[in-house]
Amino acid sequence: MKDFVIVGGAQAGLSMGYYLKKLGYNFIIIDKEKEIGASWLNRWDSLRLFTPSEFNNLPGFEFPSKKGHYPSKTEVADYFKKYAKKFDFPLQLETLVIKIAKEKNIFTIETKKGTLQAKNVIVATGPFHVPYTPPFYKKVNSEILQIHSNFYKNPSQLQEGPTLVVGAGDSGFQILDEISETNCTTYFSGTTDVKVLPQEILGKTLWWWFTKTGFLSFSRDSWIGCKISNSKQPIIGTDVKGILKRKNVIPVGKSLDAEKDVIITEKETLKDVRNIVWATGYLPNFDWIEGLQTTKDGYPKHKRGISTIKGLYFIGLPWLYTRGSATLGGLKKDAEFLAKAIHPDPDY
Repeated sequence: MKDFVIVGGAQAGLSMGYYLKKLGYNFIIIDKEKEIGASWLNRWDSLRLFTPSEFNNLPGFEFPSKKGHYPSKTEVADYFKKYAKKFDFPLQLETLVIKIAKEKNIFTIETKKGTLQAKNVIVATGPFHVPYTPPFYKKVNSEILQIHSNFYKNPSQLQEGPTLVVGAGDSGFQILDEISETNCTTYFSGTTDVKVLPQEILGKTLWWWFTKTGFLSFSRDSWIGCKISNSKQPIIGTDVKGILKRKNVIPVGKSLDAEKDVIITEKETLKDVRNIVWATGYLPNFDWIEGLQTTKDGYPKHKRGISTIKGLYFIGLPWLYTRGSATLGGLKKDAEFLAKAIHPDPDY
């Protein structure tokens, strides 16, 4: 019987492991992947953080690179491995959770490697569970390669010929940039009217300004926090205008429908598409937690990570409390809060 089972071995789970170990609890971190950092390594090859290294520190161990450096996905994964090794966390990998249920104050965690029991559970799986693709993808001819950004690595995966990139978020524009650099005809589906923020302003990183102005610290319950959380997030560090000005990049507006090898968009009917990259986000899935109350968007109901089920906690969700909750460096505040809620008088 464990005091805690932490589900998820990336930044959120590791941050909670730091505090639980410091408090002397008997716990284990379980993760579905084969290695620590896999959730980052599985993403596209050219991915880099738009937060510099000095703002990516998990509690108790600084990110091992010089100030102002924007880490690659490999550097992030390596940092997680070093972090887990430094604090010698009890880990169990390749352990996919099927169901969590509570009975008589004990949680039963059913996994593909057997069953665990614990007095408490911390869910640190993040918000990105089910890759979302518009339903009409099923109507697209099978000869057209379709791939969600969750599985996209680099342009070598694509067939020769025009590519349609769908999605106007950070991932959509970064992938559009990379694919269009190969000089192939690249259609872009999504709004071009996006706010763009540079990574540096007046010689200081954007995150330095965010920290100084308190932008990352407004709670989701505050007027400013509510306004920010309900507005579309800006694109950070990508030259959107420059990309859209390339001769081989053709904005086509929203993708509306498909019929075999024809893709219907707001501006054009496309008949030559050979690849579609869906950078269309994710849907949450917490159906595997019995009795969990969720919001209309499918996220757990909670107060700063404390759920409606006693002993069940969440960390690593977007806007768990502030905008900073979704960043590597901002996680430690949420982890420390949960640690104090779990153990009100810690001797840190």
